[in-house]
Amino acid sequence: MKKLLILLLFPFVMDAQKFDIEGHRGCRGLMPENTIEAFLHALKYGVTTLELDVCISKDGKVVVSHEPYMNSLFCSHPNDNPVLKTEESALNLYKMDYAEIKKFDSGIRGNARFPEQKKMKTNKPLLSEVFGKIESYLKENNLPSLNYNIEIKSEPEEYNIYQPEVPAFSKLVHDEIVKYISPKRIVLQSFDFEVLKYWKSKIKSGEFQKMKLAALVEKGDLNAAFKNLGFSPDIYSPYFKLLSKEEVKLSHKKKVKVIPWTVNELADMQMVKEMGVDGLITDYPDRAVKLSQ
Repeated sequence: MKKLLILLLFPFVMDAQKFDIEGHRGCRGLMPENTIEAFLHALKYGVTTLELDVCISKDGKVVVSHEPYMNSLFCSHPNDNPVLKTEESALNLYKMDYAEIKKFDSGIRGNARFPEQKKMKTNKPLLSEVFGKIESYLKENNLPSLNYNIEIKSEPEEYNIYQPEVPAFSKLVHDEIVKYISPKRIVLQSFDFEVLKYWKSKIKSGEFQKMKLAALVEKGDLNAAFKNLGFSPDIYSPYFKLLSKEEVKLSHKKKVKVIPWTVNELADMQMVKEMGVDGLITDYPDRAVKLSQ
């Protein structure tokens, strides 16, 4: 009887597992963004994917950071003085060795945009550190593996200013990933379609290991995005307010998953889930867990 019940429930369990809750920058609404502390905290809410951003330091390290500079909203100098808006351009991560980057704080001031965020002393970690800490935590606590959604922060007008050009940037990230994590557990996303085109060509040639590719979209629609990209990505990831049920259906017809960003209010989470999306990216995974209740 017990075995029969499991078999009857299995389709529903599998369906629940398919919905991907992605912790945006870990859990930006609760902890300092893109930090070890944020990623570990997100695990408490059962996220299935950790979403994060990467930039490159002067000495070629893959640094977890949304901006390629010290953001004056929440970063502080090594002496704890706040970074000023006028200082941001000079505090270019691509012109700083990681040893210097690590001395800056990104948590003691909190973030005024996220009043629930805990204030704490922390710093921008390396991608390798994130992998090491998370994988050790999962193993030590006998938790299931999860996925990583890694955004290459890239802007064509910033090539060789705040970042390397696409080939060099991509190789650094690719080599760091395959050193630590199975590519099957990785999504590589970007707003810069030149990045996605490059990865697609390298995967096709066998020079890069196969990973899922996600097209981030801030404006426009699915057809325009796919036309500009030149191929159908594994995941279509638009700003959630761009979505309609019809576009979700169209994406699925093309065998492309839909995972919108950044969905923070429970009512909006429920709305996009009812559209049939495959998951969502949120600053508040503690709210997203209520979707299953």
